[in-house]
Amino acid sequence: MGSSRCSAAFKGVVYLALCSVPLVSSLFLGVSSVTLATYGIGSFLAFLLSWCDKCKARSGQWRISENTLHTVELLGGWPGALLAQQLFHHKTRKSSYRIAFWAIVLVHESFWVFLLKRV
Repeated sequence: MGSSRCSAAFKGVVYLALCSVPLVSSLFLGVSSVTLATYGIGSFLAFLLSWCDKCKARSGQWRISENTLHTVELLGGWPGALLAQQLFHHKTRKSSYRIAFWAIVLVHESFWVFLLKRV
């Protein structure tokens, strides 16, 4: 197996592990389907916004603000944004964006782990 395939497989495992925390936690906690739907809708929106921003970047058009992208990620869209980053190589080199993105993921993951520990 080549290095790039190993890297892709590793990223896939990390993505699944991160996304499983809210899903598994919600199952154990009996969280409403509205919460899960929020993650799904937010992820879909974040994915579309990231794709649109990448297209605009390629064509030299006015871009979607990072604040908008981060707001959608914070509202539950980080899984879709993470998928878009990997598929489109979107915002993978800008350190300030990546730091804010991973801080958002950490907040979400910590929240779910905190709730699980209380059960």
